[in-house]
Amino acid sequence: MEFTERTNDGMMVDFYELTMSNGFFASGKAGRRAAFDVFYRHNADKGGFSIFAGLGQALEWVLNLHFSGRDIDYLRTLHTFRPEFLEYLRDFKFKGDVRAFDEGTIMYPNEPIFSVQGTIPECMFLETAVLAIINHQSLIATKARRMVRSAQGRPIADFGARRAHNLDAAVYGARAAYIGGLVATSTVEAGELFGIPVSGTMAHSWVMSFEDEYESFLEYAREYPDNTVLLIDTYDVMRSGLPNAIRLAHEYLEPMGKRLKAVRIDSGDLAYLSKKMRKELDKAGLEDCGIVLTNSLDEFTISSLLTQDAQVNSFGIGERLITAMSDPILGCVYKMAAIEENGVMVPRVKISETAEKITNPGIKQVYRVYNQDHKAVADLIACDDEEVDLSHNFHYIDPVNPWRDRAFTGFTCKALQHQFIKDGVQVRELPALKDIRSYVASQLKDEIWDEEQRFENPHVHFLDMTPRYFKMKQDVLEGMRQKVAQIVDSLGK
Repeated sequence: MEFTERTNDGMMVDFYELTMSNGFFASGKAGRRAAFDVFYRHNADKGGFSIFAGLGQALEWVLNLHFSGRDIDYLRTLHTFRPEFLEYLRDFKFKGDVRAFDEGTIMYPNEPIFSVQGTIPECMFLETAVLAIINHQSLIATKARRMVRSAQGRPIADFGARRAHNLDAAVYGARAAYIGGLVATSTVEAGELFGIPVSGTMAHSWVMSFEDEYESFLEYAREYPDNTVLLIDTYDVMRSGLPNAIRLAHEYLEPMGKRLKAVRIDSGDLAYLSKKMRKELDKAGLEDCGIVLTNSLDEFTISSLLTQDAQVNSFGIGERLITAMSDPILGCVYKMAAIEENGVMVPRVKISETAEKITNPGIKQVYRVYNQDHKAVADLIACDDEEVDLSHNFHYIDPVNPWRDRAFTGFTCKALQHQFIKDGVQVRELPALKDIRSYVASQLKDEIWDEEQRFENPHVHFLDMTPRYFKMKQDVLEGMRQKVAQIVDSLGK
């Protein structure tokens, strides 16, 4: 098979996005405007929240979306598309609008985290790539944060590239993991591109390349005396690896005024071995030597290790992070929210026999509502042009229990969606990666309830609606009900 270099990610579209857009050209409706929302229905791992990640790459993709001459030539060979549509693609540039949450925002199901307005083809072309980017990076960022929470302040590094689902997944997964709170990555390209600290020591192959385990440690320490971290489980942790590490510390590093930084194990009973290792290291006067644990770890195994009083200073996480192994699907979807009719954007809703799949129609804004202690008590969906002022008694609707009389009194709120692209031009700058990472940490520390962050049966964050928005949604649903009834009657059923 011959592999051709990818020169343009604009072809990262589903075929139906092109066939539908071609159909709109055929019907003369390609210039009609529409609005689409990205949202998801469930948190992965039955968690209480997720972290919005991938915005930077998604915006870059949207702004650079185009179709090359080679792309047009390929599409012509499919004998599917009108010549005028292919010419439209040749000159295509996204000229629509994008609003979204700030990257790193704590997010919840069924709220619009990324919204697009533009002509129908402009909106449709974005679906596949935007979902692929946001689904992946949000999933990894959220998984990383769960691991960070389970580690109780101990640093975690990403060691997962070789288990990732391709090169881009490794690089952008490392970025997402850093947003989630990891401190470093072993993926050098991620370090180069994003400024993430890189870390890594040795593999078993280094030790096995020498005739003697001690010799392998010695050669490594000669090259890296200020950062000597030794992998000690190649042969036997307690009878070979650890004694050789202690010998190296005393015979080579200490005469130079250096200290053994850490030892790492990647196999065996990690809790049991770490406790024995700590005892022997302390006995040898190496109380400052760290212990690094790796080997198929996740938030559950980390929690178990710490419950067993494992002696560990830091963790390296691989496959179960970079693949989000326990629940590898976030499930963001891309649904139409409104379409232009006679110059006015009219709400659209997707109905379903499954209640949770009924979408929230219309162009809207999401507000985060805070109590007097600045804890986030709910998110609130409002019509886009609606003023929301919680300084007085503000009635709202709980869509699950709409008959209840509910009000926010003396609360505050902030809008979560911001304009990032206007008429095809970026209008809001993106913060530095380290600032996105800090933003995640500050929200979880100061705003988000601990009850939402627990792993088992987390508190469900409320998603409420303003009375005006709730009425609009009910009116749209009633209109759809009447339309379906008319169709059924016309068919004589």
